[in-house]
Amino acid sequence: MKLLHVIAVILVLYIGGFVLFMATLPVPPTGPVKADGIVALTGGDERLDKAVALLEQGAARRLLISGANKAATHVELKKLSSGGRRFDCCADIGYDAEDTNGNAEETADWTAEHHFRSLIVVTAAYHMPRSLRVFTSLMPGVKLIAYPVEIERFSTWWTHPHKLEMLHFEYLKYLASFVMTLFDHGSNKGKAHHAN
Repeated sequence: MKLLHVIAVILVLYIGGFVLFMATLPVPPTGPVKADGIVALTGGDERLDKAVALLEQGAARRLLISGANKAATHVELKKLSSGGRRFDCCADIGYDAEDTNGNAEETADWTAEHHFRSLIVVTAAYHMPRSLRVFTSLMPGVKLIAYPVEIERFSTWWTHPHKLEMLHFEYLKYLASFVMTLFDHGSNKGKAHHAN
């Protein structure tokens, strides 16, 4: 009976955590945002479009498109995202990242190179909690401003099993990143990016 009680408690905590995760997904800032840099985590056209729009509006000095397709050129990405004059001078493309950890490493190197102290992070709302967790672990001294896109109302997820499954998978990855960063947070690797 004790084992069943423990399992029941763990199950309740897990489900409760998942519901809380869904209910507290971030929303975009209501007013203007300003930072040293912008990073767009590739994975959806809306992410790139919004990040480029922010750059063109003067929200930051430079933009990093992290995890871009290796075949995508600067000219192609400008056209795809309706980039303007600022895209020509101030948009950098990172091709090395293949996952969120790679995005964080690529961004940390770029941030250190430009001596930035604040970043606007553009990615999907469901991807934002894990991204911020991993980014903070590698860049503990950098202010991160969440700018989520691809947002849907919390209630709509329950009526779409495929979306619910995707969000549940993201929740599992968030929990894994939470555990991993408990040990990595403030590690020498993270501090090394800001030693220069």
